[in-house]
Amino acid sequence: MPSFVIEADGGSRGNPGPAGYGAVVRDAADGQVLAEVAEAIGTATNNVAEYRGLIAGLRAVLDLGGDGASVAVRMDSKLVVEQMAGRWKIKNEGLRPLADEAAGLARRLRVTEWTWIPRERNAHADRLANEAMDAAAKGLTWSAGGSAVPSGPSGTALGSAVPAGPSGTARGSAVPAGPSDRASALSGSPLATASASVGGQAPVTGGWRPPTTTSTTFLLLRHGETPLSVERRFSGTGDPELTPTGLDQAARAAARLATGEPPDVIVSSPLKRARQTAEAVAKACGGLDVEIDEGLRETDFGAWEGHTFTEIQRRWPGELAAWLADPAVAPPGGESFGVAARRVQRTRDRLVERYEGRTIALVSHVTPIKMLLRFALLAPPAALYRLHLDLACLSRIEYYVDGQAVVKSMNDTSHLR
Repeated sequence: MPSFVIEADGGSRGNPGPAGYGAVVRDAADGQVLAEVAEAIGTATNNVAEYRGLIAGLRAVLDLGGDGASVAVRMDSKLVVEQMAGRWKIKNEGLRPLADEAAGLARRLRVTEWTWIPRERNAHADRLANEAMDAAAKGLTWSAGGSAVPSGPSGTALGSAVPAGPSGTARGSAVPAGPSDRASALSGSPLATASASVGGQAPVTGGWRPPTTTSTTFLLLRHGETPLSVERRFSGTGDPELTPTGLDQAARAAARLATGEPPDVIVSSPLKRARQTAEAVAKACGGLDVEIDEGLRETDFGAWEGHTFTEIQRRWPGELAAWLADPAVAPPGGESFGVAARRVQRTRDRLVERYEGRTIALVSHVTPIKMLLRFALLAPPAALYRLHLDLACLSRIEYYVDGQAVVKSMNDTSHLR
């Protein structure tokens, strides 16, 4: 198994201001540059850009076929290195989704070191980040070798890793850098055109053509009505069954899936209300098996289970205020949103890897579905309080092999009307 070194950097001209990142992947044995990646990311802070550089570097290693490989990460950002190593806490909640995304990618590798290096030793990645920002300032998009091309209609381009080589090397997913004749052959191919990001979708090469990568689709279905949802009570790991209305909602959602885009796989939370909903989908879709995954269960609300918000506010006012203010705070005897988020992320990564290129119906609960939508949108934790999901609603996320996630629909209840 090869070993890699990632050098990553990011910068912002204004903090926040116009920002960009750069990352380099080297062969740990001889220092040969295997891939480069850079992208301008609009207005952002230095720390956001630095995290984006790290994420791009980790993805580049995976694009090189490095799953499970040994990786050393070196950056001149003390904050990112110390937080990823677990030595510093993440106090800025706006950085947590990026840190969680980086951690999820790192788990697919074997990171042997998180090392801070002086800026002068990170000059290659720093140069790439500045090239991307310079190109964006001129209305152009960074391309390999420091060249720039006109931006697409979206105004941005995917920061896909590119084979290291002379100016004109193809853009696209990372591939091992080969001899000069390989680089020459690639530079004359359709892959040599700039990639554009259309609303965060998969890369489009050679203009506005269909995506060239296959997506893994999550059809997210919230369970139907239960006695606790009727009374608007906290319903976490308690196990109520569906009401007659809930069973009807499940049947309608199942019919919608069966006649629209039938799933290849059905995965459900272990809780009864989700399993009943999943079984309705399985029956409508010709008797598919229902896979149970503990990672899709609802958040454990501890002592608050079965209580209304008003009851909790009266009995636990201080605990409720702390819980609403900080996702790291758990209800008494329960589970924090931070812990639940990491569980859901691990489940997402596992299912995307296991069922790559397939359509999966995930039958779950309001909080895990909100979290999956938040992660896909790169939204902060506070977004959980600003998303509304109805009972038996459908949402759709597509995941592409380059790491991009696209929310195609959310809270669709047209099948219930």
